[in-house]
Amino acid sequence: MRRESDAIALRILRSLSKRNNMVKKQQSIIVQDRKISVMKVRDEDYISLTDMVKNFGDDVMIYQWMRNRNTVEFIGVWEQLHNPKFKGLEFDTFKKQAGLNSFSLTPKKWIETTNAIGFVSKAGRYGGGTYAHKDIAFEFGTWLSPQFKLYLIKEFQRLKEEENLRLEQGWDIKRMLAKINYKIHTDAVKAHLIPANISKNRINIVYASEADVLNVALFGKTAKDWRDENKGKDGNIRDYADVTQLVVLANLEGINAELIRQGLSQPDRLLQLNQIAISQMQSLLGSSSVKKLKA
Repeated sequence: MRRESDAIALRILRSLSKRNNMVKKQQSIIVQDRKISVMKVRDEDYISLTDMVKNFGDDVMIYQWMRNRNTVEFIGVWEQLHNPKFKGLEFDTFKKQAGLNSFSLTPKKWIETTNAIGFVSKAGRYGGGTYAHKDIAFEFGTWLSPQFKLYLIKEFQRLKEEENLRLEQGWDIKRMLAKINYKIHTDAVKAHLIPANISKNRINIVYASEADVLNVALFGKTAKDWRDENKGKDGNIRDYADVTQLVVLANLEGINAELIRQGLSQPDRLLQLNQIAISQMQSLLGSSSVKKLKA
């Protein structure tokens, strides 16, 4: 039973991970009939300057923009705010030279000399070119055309709204998974543990007791224990569970329902469920799918 439940957990997790990766892969927006790529770098959004400039010329315009003293100061201050490994002395040298006829600067030179993270040079026929953090890309958009920048921001915001919606839907599916299994679990409790003709209050006590079997097996504490330890928090212990715990919880509910039907006592079920929870958590936490899902 444990091997089968482990396999079920991994299948569920891969499905959730696949949905989550739909948000993480390289995307694109359309700005004034021009397709512009957007990609994730260190969980931040980077926009293709190479795509942006195609409405106005070629990559030479990026280099012209970077020769400007105001640009050098802007990207340098951005790095100082976001990059602890930024080389400030080299930045000061560029700042002193900016504006001179002999001064030239490219994204690659800026990255290699100052250890900058605001730009990314990406090789490849499709999706390659120069990318910049959205803050820097918007600043470049201003230099190209204020009108273009406004359309760029509008389309980027639309992209983020759609992305957030997909993430919310993914979370709803995870919660729905737990609810579906909870229904199976409570039906088993009702059919096999609740005697006939008892009060509604007593039924609720039995349900709560069985819910805590799962809580103790997975979290090591009852719902009341958690509330006593987290008096300033809203919700319950399951509301603060991470994705891995929710997947294991969904499995435990189905397994407990089957153990109830087999007539096992609550202490025996708790022992088995705890061992299964440990096994599944160890398996899932070492899975690359989990790492991608949490990234």
